[in-house]
Amino acid sequence: MAYVMLRINRNKEPKGLTVVPLNSMPRKEHTIPRTKGILLNRMIPSSKLKKEITKILFEKGYILNYKFEDDIFPQTIKIALKYHPVTKTSAITNLKRVSSPGLRKYVGADTMPRVMNGLGIAILSTSQGVMTDKEAKAKNIGGEVLCYIS
Repeated sequence: MAYVMLRINRNKEPKGLTVVPLNSMPRKEHTIPRTKGILLNRMIPSSKLKKEITKILFEKGYILNYKFEDDIFPQTIKIALKYHPVTKTSAITNLKRVSSPGLRKYVGADTMPRVMNGLGIAILSTSQGVMTDKEAKAKNIGGEVLCYIS
């Protein structure tokens, strides 16, 4: 199973969201660049986990729009990032991968992590699917913590 990490690429131009498969982190990076105030869409390979994480980011307001292109092979996802209209800063300010292939981190419903004291979200992979920390706590289930987003 290929896991995904989403993070902001702040050190290199063009700025954008980076989607890195966890099992091939040093080898392959896909960036969605933003140049001169125009957001360029980048197509990334699709998987079930990436689709679920994309849906969660859209529901929580971290990305502007997305599109699953299942009619072509290989299946891809187009993601448009969300930026503040005045300051031009990304909606995703901090993203940290928690569980890695070498060290998985599992939490129970009673030890659920709080990201930025409740202002951010943690994405978990549970037995009932991929969901946020608040949804998992409401359903009283635990799982593997994939990443923190704020």
